[in-house]
Amino acid sequence: MIASIVKPGHKTRGVLNYLYGPGRANEHTDAHLVAAFDDFVPDPGRNPDTTLAQLTDVLDLRVKQAGHKAPKNHVWHCSIRAAPEDRHMSDDEWATIARRVLDATGIAPAGDPDACRWVAVRHADDHIHIVATKVRGDLRPPRNWNDFLRADKELEAIEKEYKLRQVPRGDRTAAKRPTRAEQEKARRTGNARTSREHLRTVVRTAVSAAKDTEEFFRLVEGSGALVDVQYFPSGDVRGYKVALDSDTNAQGEPVWFSGSTLAPDLSYPKIAERLTAPEGTPKESNRLPAWRRLAVAIDQIPDHIGNDDAEAGQAHITVLAEVLDVLPLAAPTSLRSELLQAATVFERASRSRIRAQHQQAQATRRAVKAILREPAPKDGVLLAVLLDAVLLAAVAAQHWHRTRGHTQQAKAASQAAAHLRTAYQTAATAPLAVIHQRGNQLPEWLHQQQANAVRRALPERAEQILTETGWPALAATLAQAGTAGHNPAALLAQAAHGRELDTATSLSEVLTWRLHRLTDLNQRTTSRGPAPQSTSAPYRPVHTDQQRRTR
Repeated sequence: MIASIVKPGHKTRGVLNYLYGPGRANEHTDAHLVAAFDDFVPDPGRNPDTTLAQLTDVLDLRVKQAGHKAPKNHVWHCSIRAAPEDRHMSDDEWATIARRVLDATGIAPAGDPDACRWVAVRHADDHIHIVATKVRGDLRPPRNWNDFLRADKELEAIEKEYKLRQVPRGDRTAAKRPTRAEQEKARRTGNARTSREHLRTVVRTAVSAAKDTEEFFRLVEGSGALVDVQYFPSGDVRGYKVALDSDTNAQGEPVWFSGSTLAPDLSYPKIAERLTAPEGTPKESNRLPAWRRLAVAIDQIPDHIGNDDAEAGQAHITVLAEVLDVLPLAAPTSLRSELLQAATVFERASRSRIRAQHQQAQATRRAVKAILREPAPKDGVLLAVLLDAVLLAAVAAQHWHRTRGHTQQAKAASQAAAHLRTAYQTAATAPLAVIHQRGNQLPEWLHQQQANAVRRALPERAEQILTETGWPALAATLAQAGTAGHNPAALLAQAAHGRELDTATSLSEVLTWRLHRLTDLNQRTTSRGPAPQSTSAPYRPVHTDQQRRTR
């Protein structure tokens, strides 16, 4: 069950008109009271001799008695909706649920003779509306702070007792949803998204691309959005708000949104914290191209978030969201739709109540920004390698959230992984076919040599790998690694170390891309393929940072 408590209003009659009316699409049927503060409250839905005016007067009695002491916005309005698959509940059951929620929120504590006046109206099978006036019988306001959290906690208990669907609960880190008015305005103007959603994407992308706060504001303005920066008397930035030039109010003025109303992590202090975080580890070498450097950095994210340091893990999940934000800007057109959808849904997975240690992810963050300042790779292998790493990182983020009870974030990461998998398959088809062809052209003795390397490195998985359709591509990659001076068996063991393989559709395909990330094989690829490897070819073991630390 889900509770929705709207911002308090000042027109009791207006709310009742809606509840007892036909609805915006004639969806309201048989509107009637299921419960009220008193058994003798008039019900215009079932008694033709009573009116909405009479019901309004009954609810507003204490408000009028309190006079100027009554709150200006005295109408408390809460809707409670059951899940679509929940059973049909009777009026008596809904009445009990209403009383429990009113008791939990402090609007009408059980047994309190001075509790606020209220009614619960049902005009559909799956939900009720509770309307109360926020003046008690002693003419004081109710103590209903944190009413949503209290209502939600009570509904969680009700779900278990009534054997209803247990709705995943959030942690108050989700971005604010567009209001009904914003949604209707978007439909009227022919826009697929509301201004709030559009601006959230603009700001998130600017944060991910910018090197500092000054560039952040320039990028937002460059996207066509209006920006209003507020300053302290000292001259330091206090905050900002953004608007779309095409989105105006009744007076023709822009409709502004502060960063914090777009999403909790888009307030100016949160943005400045990300963009100015000190370096937590030594700076990486800039000898590698930005795309290659980013693939290597993302490949390490599952290890980072698998450690016990939750704050560092949250930092790397945050930077993974930044990767997804910028990829649509730099990726080929054929991939942009899926990557945009992945970025949109992963946004929910990017935040939790755990505070991020942003300094731990600064190296990856620099690599993210660098790919926008370098040409996109013409080599399809590198793009496939990168997308495979991003997909694995999204799956790791899903596991990280799930183990901590972050239900909404885990679901969002899972949805993002589905979009990333589609994008990866599109990007990997052509380069994988080329590598596969090279594998088929290897001499039989070289094929057998790579098969022996697989049996030495991964004895329990060897037979599965050797019978997969992707085996020729892996054989070609191992041969190329040997030609470059690596020990294929040692490299395979390293590729499989510390990485989850059970959910892989093709082990050989996953290992092929991991080998490309561990080494720079795609930079050595030629149109003629790798040179044959002699049995006495030298090799140079490659070790991850984690392996070096444990030696």
